[in-house]
Amino acid sequence: MKKLLNTLYITSPGKYISLDGENIVVSEKEEELMRLPMHNIEAIITFGYAGASPALMGACSERNISISFLTPSGRFLARVTGRQRGNILLRREQYRIAGNEEESFKIAKNCIIGKLYNSKWVLERTCRDYPMRVDKNKLKDVSEKLSAAMIGAKNAESADYLRGIEGKAASDYFSVFDEMILQQKSDFSFSSRTRRPPLDPINAMLSFAYTLLTGMCSSALESVGLDPYEGFFHTERPGRASLALDMVEELRSVMADRFVLTLINKRIADPSCFVKKESGAVIMTDSFRKTFLSHWQSKKQEVITHPFLDEKVEWGMVPFAQALLLARYIRGDLDEYPPFFWK
Repeated sequence: MKKLLNTLYITSPGKYISLDGENIVVSEKEEELMRLPMHNIEAIITFGYAGASPALMGACSERNISISFLTPSGRFLARVTGRQRGNILLRREQYRIAGNEEESFKIAKNCIIGKLYNSKWVLERTCRDYPMRVDKNKLKDVSEKLSAAMIGAKNAESADYLRGIEGKAASDYFSVFDEMILQQKSDFSFSSRTRRPPLDPINAMLSFAYTLLTGMCSSALESVGLDPYEGFFHTERPGRASLALDMVEELRSVMADRFVLTLINKRIADPSCFVKKESGAVIMTDSFRKTFLSHWQSKKQEVITHPFLDEKVEWGMVPFAQALLLARYIRGDLDEYPPFFWK
């Protein structure tokens, strides 16, 4: 199994990153602030417009270190990656499957079944851990709807029907998301999913976590030789990493949603961590973004047992494990793609 390396986050908009020998140098207004060796870095995520030197981008490309550029508020802008790994035969087979409606649909169904299963068990785990603090009837009712949705997804005969099931299930799931907020109820409430822009602190954190997770999935897919832009469930769109988004569907509830709930319920996040702009958009403060990323890194290092591989892996390696399993299926080494089932 691949080793989990570090991700370097540049959170202040005025920081510029460059190369000096085998070191990444972070500076501001030509003053060096820090330097880090490249050998233990697997990704760089920078917020702002100061940018990176061509020499650093070239060195990162050679070492397969991805650089993602985000706006100060966390909206994705662009990503620089290294040489494509894997052989052309794997990607050729990926493109063939993507162009075959029946075969593509088979993978899409498994991704969505994984999403529905994991969403269900997020609700079930909350009922189990906090039976006296949540409305169990509400959560159990939605859990049963998600179980029915899994059966519907398994028996779906068209991509449009599958998308309808997924959309209704997501609406049901988010209808009880507020029930899982156990602390700071007066400051943090959730009524619906809003994005572009997020209109409340919870949506701001969810959008940011999904952006980070999408980057992890893109890197994982590239590392095993797959094209993150050719998906099976999400439709093709210029600049959209459709296959990475397919993988995010399986993992968003267990990796991103539970993480955001933890920040609220452990009082790591509070109202002072957010700013509301004139447009109505809610964004995180610079200082809280650093806190968010620090805890995200810690979350990635937590060890679990992978349900299919039956091996101990860090949470941060789960996207890589799923990408590896998908590549094995596409090569013909597995009878079907096994989604990630958390419990």
